[in-house]
Amino acid sequence: MILPLSSAPDSICILRLSAIGDVTHALPVLRTLQHHWPQTKITWVIGKNEHAVVSDIAGVEFIIFDKSLGIGAYRDIRRKLAGHRFDVLLHMQLSLRASITSLMVKADVKLGFDRARAKDMQWLFTNEKILPQSTRQHVVDSFIEFPRRLGLKPVFKWDLPVSAEAVERVKHMISGERFLVINPCAVAKSRNWRNWTAEGYAEVADFAAEHHGMTVLLTGGPSSEERNMADTISTMCRRKPHNLVGGTTLPELVALLHLARVVIAPDTGPAHIASALGTPVIGLYAATNPQRAGPYNFKDLVVNRYPQALRKYYELEVGDAPWGKRIQNNECMALIKPEDVTAMLSRALQDYID
Repeated sequence: MILPLSSAPDSICILRLSAIGDVTHALPVLRTLQHHWPQTKITWVIGKNEHAVVSDIAGVEFIIFDKSLGIGAYRDIRRKLAGHRFDVLLHMQLSLRASITSLMVKADVKLGFDRARAKDMQWLFTNEKILPQSTRQHVVDSFIEFPRRLGLKPVFKWDLPVSAEAVERVKHMISGERFLVINPCAVAKSRNWRNWTAEGYAEVADFAAEHHGMTVLLTGGPSSEERNMADTISTMCRRKPHNLVGGTTLPELVALLHLARVVIAPDTGPAHIASALGTPVIGLYAATNPQRAGPYNFKDLVVNRYPQALRKYYELEVGDAPWGKRIQNNECMALIKPEDVTAMLSRALQDYID
């Protein structure tokens, strides 16, 4: 089978296990395949937690990789894939775990990243590579190179389903219609360079309530770090926000992000879910490069202090730094000031809502 393909294949397997943000980034790939090849059978090998975000998508067979099983996860996925054979595998994850999983996928074409980006020896597990014009791309644009390599014109649609049942459940948790969702934390770690300050969030929450009449909701996972951050923010606020951290399922979080007028978050999965839903997102970026990993549909709302952080901590300009360079310094996010975020909130409401 020679790329680009001259006709629609019978079957395609997407391999993207994690994380939640990257799974939402992969949706335009799925929508491109469905648009051009509606008769092609599509299977997606995906992580257990990530599956909860996309499980309602029609026309896709999901095969769940449960990493909580440890080494047993590979036996489990081998069993689930037994009897499957695909024309094409889109190996869209740069991790050894994903590459080992790819060995269980029987496919004529195994398409992976270009050699420049094929970290963790992914190039050893594929027999075809994408052909991007540049390696300095947003994650979404790097993913869309996969259907482009197959010969398809990209379709930039997400169409992330929202559970009607989850919407009804969250409506019972909150009151009002003018919601600001603040998801203050990135991945739950004791030292996460992507998290902004509790003081900053509290000031922005009070501004939203007092100047724009918004109901402020705090969202996040059940980890102690996230709960502690939410408690600290609430303590500092004059107008107490609704603290839902650790109190929602993933489908309920998606519903909240769908109902929100605006979302504020650092570089984390909920920011990208909101972007996929078309909810305006104010992304807070200093530790990571928003040109690579910002909310794709709301790049104009990013509060970007990444260039300043690169200069301050590494004496580098963005164009000279390795693509994807992270600022691992617990002070870098403090380069973002509350007035930067309140000004962006007012702009978002004016441009997208009011």
